[in-house]
Amino acid sequence: MMPHRNEIVSPLPVLTMVEGLRCLAEWATLVATYPLMAYAPRGDGHPVMVLPGFATNDQMTGLLRLFLSRLGYSVHAWDLGWNLDQHTTGENGEHIARRIAEIRAETGRKVSLVGWSLGGVIAREATRRDPEDVRQVVTLGSPFTGNPSATNLNSLYELLTGNRIADMRHHARYADGHKVLPVPSSAVYSRTDGITAWQNCISETDERTENIEVVSSHFGFVTNPAVFYIVADRLSQPEQNWLPFDQAGPFSAFYRGSPRA
Repeated sequence: MMPHRNEIVSPLPVLTMVEGLRCLAEWATLVATYPLMAYAPRGDGHPVMVLPGFATNDQMTGLLRLFLSRLGYSVHAWDLGWNLDQHTTGENGEHIARRIAEIRAETGRKVSLVGWSLGGVIAREATRRDPEDVRQVVTLGSPFTGNPSATNLNSLYELLTGNRIADMRHHARYADGHKVLPVPSSAVYSRTDGITAWQNCISETDERTENIEVVSSHFGFVTNPAVFYIVADRLSQPEQNWLPFDQAGPFSAFYRGSPRA
């Protein structure tokens, strides 16, 4: 059962306060364990687009994109500057749809989408809009459902976007966001996320839809070696033979049992 929105609350303030320190620690862990990344699964080099989180840009996903490039993927930034949720006016939605179509036309292959935080929300919406161009979706701490006010960035979000959280409670984004996508999808989330409630970041599941719990800060989703390994593993899945994530491997201590909705 998916949690009711009234049961979903913002993360503890202490988790928010230590986000920066935890992210630095996760970056240091990535550096220290980078030799283990040689064992990360490698796929078929298909195109991948990485979408940044709220109030960030492509620079914040640079490490993740570099890692995926070294695994042999054709990696693409979203190339839209700062992610301030302009897609609610149609601008980002049209841009992402056009970018996906262009990449598919150039490569002749479907595009996998990896979205961090708000970037994952946009990735899921783009997939519902144009599923024929998308191979799979991986979201990293993305609040695509549940209670939109269960975040510690409410004031900043409203200030930078002009959107009112109260007006979004019954928006289709949150009402239908938990429903499975028409392509394979993996929702990576952390119960120790200091920015958004983890319950907002999980989906209903079926044979091609999964939730994967990892120990990570919110900003650590783009610096955490265990998350990098998950993304590599998910992208390595054959297009016609997708299998759920196996929590064994070099970073198994970072994983937890995941809820099935």
